[in-house]
Formats: sequence, C-alpha cells, structure tokens
Amino acid sequence: MNCRVNALSIIASRPSRAHTSGEYGKFSKEFGSLVFNRSIMQKMFPKEIFQNIVNAADSREKLRPEYADTVAVAMKEWAMSHGATHYTHWFQPLTNASAEKHDAFIDWGTGDKVIEKFSGRQLIQGEPDASSFPSGGLRSTYEARGYTGWDPTSPVFLWEGGDGITLCIPSVFFSWTGDVLDNKIPLLRSEQNLNNAVMRLLKKTGIQADFVNVFLGLEQEYFVIDRLWRDLRPDILLTGRTLFGRASPKGQELQDHYFGCVKDRVLAFMQDFEIAALRLGIPVRTRHNEVAPAQHEVAPVYERASLAIDHNILLMELMRHIAGKHNLSCLLHEKPFKGLNGSGKHCNWSIGTNNGINLLDPNGIPDNNLHFLVLQTAIMHAVYKHSKLLRASIGTASNDYRLGGHEAPPAIMSIYLGGALEELFSDIESTGTHTSAAKSGHIDLGHVLPTLNMDNTDRNRTSPIAFTGNKFEFRALGSSASPSTLVTVLNTTIAQSLNEIMDKIDAHKGSNLTETVIPVLQEYLKASKGVRFSGDNYSEQWRDEAAQRGLPNISKSIDSFDALKSPETIAAFKGILTPGELASRFEVTVEHYAHILSIEYRTMLDIFYTKILPVLFHQQHAVANTLGSVKAATAPVKANISGLHRHFELLVELTEAAIQSAEQLNEDLIAAKSLPIGSQAKVYANEVQRAAEQLRKNVDELEGIVDDTLWQLPKYRELLFIL
Repeated sequence: MNCRVNALSIIASRPSRAHTSGEYGKFSKEFGSLVFNRSIMQKMFPKEIFQNIVNAADSREKLRPEYADTVAVAMKEWAMSHGATHYTHWFQPLTNASAEKHDAFIDWGTGDKVIEKFSGRQLIQGEPDASSFPSGGLRSTYEARGYTGWDPTSPVFLWEGGDGITLCIPSVFFSWTGDVLDNKIPLLRSEQNLNNAVMRLLKKTGIQADFVNVFLGLEQEYFVIDRLWRDLRPDILLTGRTLFGRASPKGQELQDHYFGCVKDRVLAFMQDFEIAALRLGIPVRTRHNEVAPAQHEVAPVYERASLAIDHNILLMELMRHIAGKHNLSCLLHEKPFKGLNGSGKHCNWSIGTNNGINLLDPNGIPDNNLHFLVLQTAIMHAVYKHSKLLRASIGTASNDYRLGGHEAPPAIMSIYLGGALEELFSDIESTGTHTSAAKSGHIDLGHVLPTLNMDNTDRNRTSPIAFTGNKFEFRALGSSASPSTLVTVLNTTIAQSLNEIMDKIDAHKGSNLTETVIPVLQEYLKASKGVRFSGDNYSEQWRDEAAQRGLPNISKSIDSFDALKSPETIAAFKGILTPGELASRFEVTVEHYAHILSIEYRTMLDIFYTKILPVLFHQQHAVANTLGSVKAATAPVKANISGLHRHFELLVELTEAAIQSAEQLNEDLIAAKSLPIGSQAKVYANEVQRAAEQLRKNVDELEGIVDDTLWQLPKYRELLFIL
C-alpha cells in the first residue's frame, strides 16, 4: 500500500477545527498564571527580601545569599500548590536550544520515609554533566564538572508537560574553571556594557535616568503542516526541510495567502499556544498568515532583550509541543520548501531608559536630540566596523538557504535609515548642520474615509538592518536560531563604538556641547558612510556597488565564522568573553555547520536509495512492458509510437543521471570525512552541495513523470495545501 495515498484519507477525516484548551479571550486572567512573578513574591516575602529580588531582576544588585533558603521554600510551596513535583535549572548551552535536568522535591527522612525539600543552595546552583555539551575545546570529555546558576533577571516559571508540572529556574551555565559554556552570560554582560556606555552619553547630554535597558521585539515566522505528512518525509523529520520535492503548480505567485483567512485547524493551534504562552508571561499579540502557503507569523510586544530571548526559546518549544496535540507539525527551519519564501526571526532592537524614554526616537525629547545623533552614529559605525562578525552572528547552514533569496535580505550587512534621517546625517557629514528629522504628516483619502497619520519615512523590507521610526529591525536572523548571539554582538560592538565616540567628544573642545559633538560625528559618519544604503538590496546593482564600497558579501556562513576570533572581535569583547571562549564559539559553530550539512546529505542518499530508486525501477518496468505490448499490437499497421519511445528514454536517462549524482554525492561525502572539521564544513558547503543539488534536480524532474500512485513522498501540493 502507498502510505502517502493512505494518508490523504486519514487527513481528510480529521476534524476541521480541533478543540482548544483554556478560557480563550480572558487574557488578563491567564497572563503570567504559571510565573513566579513580582505580584506573587510581594505577597510572600518581607519587604527587604522582595526589594532585593526586584533589584536583582533589574540587574541593579546581587541576590543576598542569606535570603536564598526563604526564597527557595516559597518557590517550592507555590510550585507544589500548582501540582509541581520536580524542579530544573533551565539553561541555554551552545546548541541554539534549551537544556534541563529534572530533580524531585524529595529528600531522605528517617527510616522508610522521604520528605519534600528544596533548599537555597539547590535554587541558586546546580551541577549538570558538562562533558557532553558543545564546548569548542574548553572542556575535555573527562572534565565533566559544570555548574548552573540561577539568573534572577528572568522569572521562574512552571512547565506543563506530559501529565506533570516542573518548576523551571532560568539559569546560566559555566564550567568548573569558570569558562562560559552558554549564551546567557555574555548576553547579560553585553547588556551591562551597553548600559554603562549609554549612561555616559546621557550624563553628557543632561538626560536623567538611573539605567537603560535593551528592548527586543521578535517576529517569529514558521510553517504548519499535518503531522502525518512530516512522518512520511524522512527529510523533514531529520533535517526540518524537504531535500527533494517538485514545485507545486500553484505556489505563492498569487499572493493570496499573505494576511489571508487562517485555516480552522491552524487557528485552533494558534489559540492554544497563545494561551500557553500567556500563562508563561509571554506577551504574544500578533498573528497572521505569511507570504508562502502554510507559512505564518507570531509576534509579542517588546520586552527587555534577555527576557525576550528566553521567551522566544520557550515559545518555539511551546509551538512544537502543542502542534503535536493538534496532529500538526510546526516547522521552524529557515527554508523548509525550495522555491518558496523562507522564515526569519526579525529582531526589533531599541534602547530605553528606566523612566520610559526611547533613546532611538528622534523626537523623544523636544529640543534635545544630541543623544539620538550620537547613538545612531555609533550604531552605524559598529555595523560598518564589525560587518563580518554580524554576518557570523546570524550564520547557520539552514540560514544560508534563505539569505539572498527574494524573500530575505542579502548577506551584505547594510543599514536603511529612510529619507528623512538619510538627509539629516548627510547634512551633518557634509556641512556640520542638522535640523529635526520629523517630517511626518497626514494622508487624506477623500470621501468619508478618515484622515490618517503618515510616518516620516517609508519601510525597506529588503534591507537587513532597517530603521523603522524608533527602533532598528534586524531581518537577517533565521527562524530557528536563538537571538542571543546576534543581540550580544550588537550590544557589545555598539558599546565599543559609543565609548570611542565619547572619548573623542570628551577630548574635543568647543564653545558648547553641539559644537563639541558635531565634528566628532562628522568623522565617524564619513568613516561608516559605505554601510548606508536606501535602495533595493535584492538587486544585482547593489551587489556590485557594495563590492566597490568594500562591504563583504559572504554567501556561505562558514566563510564568516573566523570573525568570531579575530583581533577586532577580541578587543570588542573584552570583559564579555575571553579570547579562549571566543575561539571555542568558533569551533562549536564550525562543527555544528558541518554536522548539519553532513546529516542532510546522508539523509538524501538514504531517501534516494530506499524510497525513490525502487519506484523508478518499478516505473521503468511498467513503461517497458507497455512499450513492448504497444509495439506488438501496432506492428501490422506500422503506427508511429515515437512519443512513447521518447518518454521511456527520458525516464531511463533521468534515472541514470540521478544514480550517477547519488554516487558522486556519496564519493564526495567519503572524501570530505577524512578532512579536519573546518575543511569538512567548507567542502560540504561547496563541492558536496553541488552534487546534492544535482541529485535533487534529477529527482524533482523524475517526480513529474512517474505514476502518482507509486510516489512515496508527500508532494508539495499536499504538504502546503492539504490540512
């Protein structure tokens, strides 16, 4: 029996709308119900303990160890009141995912009894085995001791999984020697670095604030297909994307899916994971269909960057988890389907003070925008100076399939400011004068339609880094990636550029602050001018122009990773990561890149030889029999059957070409395996990939001429449109 054909009847019998859990629509009641939040802590703790925890959460003070036992007991009682039986330190090793080890709330009592117990030491510190996590050479296999430490900047929460509930304690992860083994520690350090640099600027410009935070809004794109289709596709199951697949006659060319009506099954799934997210304190707000069939997007409101990243990692896990309950599969890969739009994770990044001032709003403080000009200049300089490092921070094997396509920004790091700001900074650069960037107005559409506000600039969705009015949107990050590395690089390099600018401002003499600042800005704007581009980033002309400007165009991520350990990066990351820790990131990233591609190619060969080639032989046999029968039947009348001959010849030729491509792919894989891991990654990304692309081309063409009832792999038209 053809499993694919059988799956069609199973999917057709599924209910059009799955049951949703929870009280949908009562967001205010659901929000944060599974979070040990400030309102709960305020009720449970004395004032001095509560204030210490709040200050720690705001990165203003360390947690006082004498309070640890009191806090732990309260957490345990709260968690157990919700049915929790275990706790875990939830952390983020160098895997782009989270990790956890569960322990029960029990300890030995007397005799044959156990007691429920959770101490301050258990809350603050854990000890998972560190030998099997990526370390890039920082730890040997026999050096296994590693520690997790509670991160009070991110709230403790309850995770509902299986039939149980677990208390999750957001944590950092480091080795026995103190080496950093996670993405969270450098992120928190980079936030502090940027805070120090920006506070230096605010003091200079007379803006009152106690501290600043980096804020982040993450737009998460994803695909949804029926789970049965995924289970019948070994490539989706093992790699997250289709390694074979002929384009559907209908794709996204009609643009009818974008912002279209959401299908009932998908909407029920959305509602369920939104409720679950709200309970975990994740402020999801926006949902819609994206451009490609079966593609969608979810976006929360802005939060402090480190918390937003924790929430994004949790949200991705929720989406995968809850999709299964709806007999769906949530695909977070950057390019699940060839020829269709891929998925990104747009990072909307801004800086704000503790008293509510958005420092990237050009008109946030009337008659005082020097801080805005300095910050923007520092950001542009950081992007220009560390362009290759930024490319490395969003570089993965899966994102390489997406970058540079018509749906994603190219691999060239450039900034779009918009007409008003471009004019403003050009004036400063050339003449040293500046006026307000505000050029907003109104649009009157006539008739009875209301008069609408007009922003002071358009949006440029082709730009990898676009200023959108009061924030920067970084569009190049892939949908499956953790945003930690990108945001850490942004915070760190911008802090470095800002401190450089402030050093020059402090050394420059002028009759007033403006006259002191503007000449320094001119110097840095001229140096980084090449990174500003307002045109079509998808065009070939921009690639040529970018080369003339000296901007790197790195199509393969593997060619950018050495920036992770360059002298420029080491200097910028002083106090964030040591040279050894940066080198370990390089090793981990290269190894991950190589393994991802190796898994893809081996999966291709497995599918080809076990699921595709037998079908091709069966089809050849059937056509050969038909050809023989037709020849015999038409011989007396000498009928022309050249078309049937050509069809058979095409089938045989394409099959032979596919076999040769598969043999070449296998030979290339074997040859690459003998190389060091760094050389493997480069060979996989170039020579081996060419053989894989040729095999796919042959197989996709064969899919179009083989009996539909014989083809085992679910086709694009089914994956994308049958739900």
